[in-house]
Formats: sequence, structure tokens, C-alpha cells
Amino acid sequence: MKERLEKLQAEALQKISDAKALDKLNDIRVAYLGKKGELTEVLKGMKDVAKEDRPKVGQFVNDARKAIEDKLDEVKKQLEAQALELKLEEEVIDVTLPAKKNNVGHRHPNTIALEEVERIFVGMGYEVVEGPEVEYDYYNFEALNIPANHPAKDEQDTFYVTDKILLRTQTSSVQVHEMEKGNLPIRMISPGRVFRADEVDATHSPSFHQIEGLVIDKDVTFADLKGTLAQFAKELFGEDTKVKFRPHHFPFTEPSAEVDVSCFKCHGKGCRMCKGSGWIEILGCGMVHPHVLEMSGIDPNEYKGFAFGVGLERIALLKYEIDDMRLMYENDERFLKQF
Repeated sequence: MKERLEKLQAEALQKISDAKALDKLNDIRVAYLGKKGELTEVLKGMKDVAKEDRPKVGQFVNDARKAIEDKLDEVKKQLEAQALELKLEEEVIDVTLPAKKNNVGHRHPNTIALEEVERIFVGMGYEVVEGPEVEYDYYNFEALNIPANHPAKDEQDTFYVTDKILLRTQTSSVQVHEMEKGNLPIRMISPGRVFRADEVDATHSPSFHQIEGLVIDKDVTFADLKGTLAQFAKELFGEDTKVKFRPHHFPFTEPSAEVDVSCFKCHGKGCRMCKGSGWIEILGCGMVHPHVLEMSGIDPNEYKGFAFGVGLERIALLKYEIDDMRLMYENDERFLKQF
């Protein structure tokens, strides 16, 4: 038995020394030390060894196993070091070569336009306020003077979750939340995503962005509204930009108006951008309806206010002369890299 173990040990050590690869080394480990290996077979024959000789035979087997394991570990370290050295030689970096250019993302045109609008109004002392996109019917319609069965509801095809919960059609709902807090005066804008069941085309989308503005204070007049929007237009489109107010109707403001700005492309002479009129419609506005103030717990005899709303995509389309709103959502790198 001793002679057999010595022969196995010598044979295993020689094979280990001759191994040139880690996978070959593993095959040798399995062949001699595995469950069906040579040493395991020797141990299975222990039952045929006399009782008094078993301790000695067991010691021989353990010595042989330790010698083989030590040699395996030694050669494994050598082969791993050789493999690492070879890898480092193959992966040498030529520092004289030009560096690889990383493609870094940048801001979307919507984001650029929004940041500019926020900068303008924050500079006027306004606060930027956000609100929930999933809203109660009360905040989206009723608290804005649009009760059930009101004709204005027909103008806004709404995505309803339940009878009382919907995807907001306007960020004006955020204004109601702020008015209910009772922290007066209020100067705020509420940018965010809104949803309407519109067909997708060059100027419409079922999901787009709005920026609503609200001021509530004592002695606020329509002149304050006009001055605010005139200053906004000048900072956004240029110092020589003029504004024009046209009478309109919104349920939540009275009086109400739509606002045009003089064409920043042709400066009022008439061009493709303004369809020859010299003016471009930009937003809707008005004085907050007294009933809207009352429903939010504000005394209309003491406080007045004005509100306005503009589509963020409309600003981006005009400012960057984009003629199809669908380009804003298609993530085409050829389009986005222009900004």
C-alpha cells in the first residue's frame, strides 16, 4: 500500500509540474483528489487493511494528499502570475494615441425653455411650485369655476381614472392647492405635465407641458398683469418685443384675454413664422374670478389676483423655430444634438 501511494504521489507531482494551463491543473486535481480520484479509491480499500495497519496507511494517504495539494497551489500561483503578465503585455496602453471621446447627454429643448422661463419669473420674485399629475375632479375643474355639466368640460377631453379622479388637464389645479393653504400673498408658477385626449399631429399631443402663473395680493390690477407679461415677453423673445391683449373667455378668470407677441423673426413685418400677421399667439390670462377665490377661502373684497398659462412646447417650438411638436418626443439624436 505504501509503495502504491508513493507511486501515485510521484506521478501526480510530475503531472502538476508539467501542467501549462490552469484548466489542465484543475483536471489533475479532479483525477487525484476528486470524489472518484486515485486517492479516494485507495481510501475505499482501507476495509481490506488490517486494523493495526490502518493508522499508518491513513497517515500515508494524508501525507500524499498534502503533498499534492501543496504542489497544486504552488503551480497555480505560478500559472496565474504568468497569465497576468501576459495579459498586461497584451493590454499595453499607448498614451500617444488620441483619447476616446465620451458621448455626454445634454438638456432637451423643453428643459432649456423651462429653465429660461423659471429664471425670468424667479427673478421677479415668483416661487416654482409642483403638484400631482393624478388629480381630483374638484381641483382640476370645480374649484376653477367649472362645475359638473359645464360646457368648458367638453373643450377638454379628459382621461378619467374614476368618476372623481383624473389625469390633470391643466396645472391650474396646483394654484388651487396653494390658495387653500392661505399663505398670502402668493406669487407662483406651476410647470408640469398635463394630459388631454388629443390626436397626435404637428401641434397636438395627448401628453404635453404647461406653465401656469398666479399672483394673489391686495390691490392687484389688470395693469399689473399686463406689465408682468410684457416684461416676460421682452426677456424671452427680445427687448423690442411688444404684446397685444385680445378679449377672451376662461371660466376661472374675469376679465380674460389672450396675449399675442410681436413676431421676433420679422419684427412685425409679416413672415412664415407669424403667417404674415406680424403677431404670434402665446398664452391666455385674466383676473382671477371672485368665485374661485371664495371657494379657496380667500376674501375677494380684500384680495385680487391674476393668472396666466402658457404651453411649454409652444415656447420651445417658437423660440427654436421647430415646425413639428412630434420631434420633441421621438428621441432622434439628429434632432436633439442641435440644442
